[in-house]
Amino acid sequence: MNRKMLESSLKSANVAKTLEAIYGDAVQSRTERILALADTFEETYGEGRDIAVFSVPGRSELSGNHTDHNHGRVIAASIDLDIIAVAAPREDGIIRIKSAGFPEDVVDISVYTAPDEAKFGSSASLIAGMCAGFTAKGYKIGGFDACTTSNVLKGSGLSSSAAFEDMVGNILNHLYNDGKVDNVEIAKLAQFSENKFFGKPCGLMDQVACAAGGIVAIDFKDTTAPVIEKLDFDVTAAGYRLCIVDTGGNHADLTPDYAAVPAEMKSVARAMGAEVLRDVDEKSVLANIKSLREQFGDRAVLRALHFFAENRRVKEQSDALRSGDLRRYFDGVIASGRSSFCYLQNVYTSVNVSEQGLSLALNLAERYLASKGGAWRVHGGGFAGTIQAYVPAAAVEGYREIMDAVFGEGACIPLCIRPLGAIRIV
Repeated sequence: MNRKMLESSLKSANVAKTLEAIYGDAVQSRTERILALADTFEETYGEGRDIAVFSVPGRSELSGNHTDHNHGRVIAASIDLDIIAVAAPREDGIIRIKSAGFPEDVVDISVYTAPDEAKFGSSASLIAGMCAGFTAKGYKIGGFDACTTSNVLKGSGLSSSAAFEDMVGNILNHLYNDGKVDNVEIAKLAQFSENKFFGKPCGLMDQVACAAGGIVAIDFKDTTAPVIEKLDFDVTAAGYRLCIVDTGGNHADLTPDYAAVPAEMKSVARAMGAEVLRDVDEKSVLANIKSLREQFGDRAVLRALHFFAENRRVKEQSDALRSGDLRRYFDGVIASGRSSFCYLQNVYTSVNVSEQGLSLALNLAERYLASKGGAWRVHGGGFAGTIQAYVPAAAVEGYREIMDAVFGEGACIPLCIRPLGAIRIV
């Protein structure tokens, strides 16, 4: 499909229905965004190519803060911010991706087939890791050119990196595997890529939430076959908006902070004879606190205790959403945030205690929403970036004004939950 055919296809009934499902009342502006990206592709990689259009949403973690890497439960949702790509195959085994605002990545997939520590932390490593994962699972890979643009804010806790990984898998899936690779399988390969090639010991929640679509409860007790359940609850119809506040902090230099969380939790688990806390009896940890704190320090013990409480809380909140009990769900949101602040301790980095934008945003959210029936918590991995709040529709503008005044114009981002995950649009 060339550029002219794409413009016609975007107006077809089937594609229009898909665009409405993922973008709601913003279809016109998003269609213009796709066509502008197609123009960029032609300028970058030449006219007349057989192009396809792909979309992968960002995600918002709704509950289960730092539980996935210890095989716990989470609730997450795809959101209406996404990364889109216009891509076309090529025959020489080279992948070229030009992402708006970043230098072009060029990866020879016949050469870059194993992790290279010198390339840890680069987007090229994620591309190579996805290809290596596809190959290891017996799927086909091949070269392609792609231009991407994203409104999933980098470093915002909305999983821009997971969306990028899933996007590479999404393109490989449709260009070379007839779309037969399941989105959950793509998410698993994205985690492999980030762990082994990018050098970040992340869990699987971000990748699954970006790939799956809608609100999902995910149980990672068996990480080879996570149990994923759609929770059909419409936050907007219930009278609330899910708002993210970007405090201006960035996740770029916080890998040691993130890595310490699963490492400390797993150190406690190993002392109890298991690899992860999901396989540990909470009572045995409580009975051995004196020894554990002597071995690993108080923070490791507190993080383990956060895991046990948070894992139960996710189940209770999932039950609340199934039954439509929004107040009980909101109580869990607030409790999750307090546990993250007090016990998980991921609201600011101890390396720079003078910068506590998340702490300040949480305080302002509580002051504004406590009397209005809303809820608030730290969002995503923490340490910097964003907080999350459920704001009554009538109070959104007031909330936005407060947050924008402190953190800058546009810091408060009202979101919609997107029902579709990683897809090929055209």
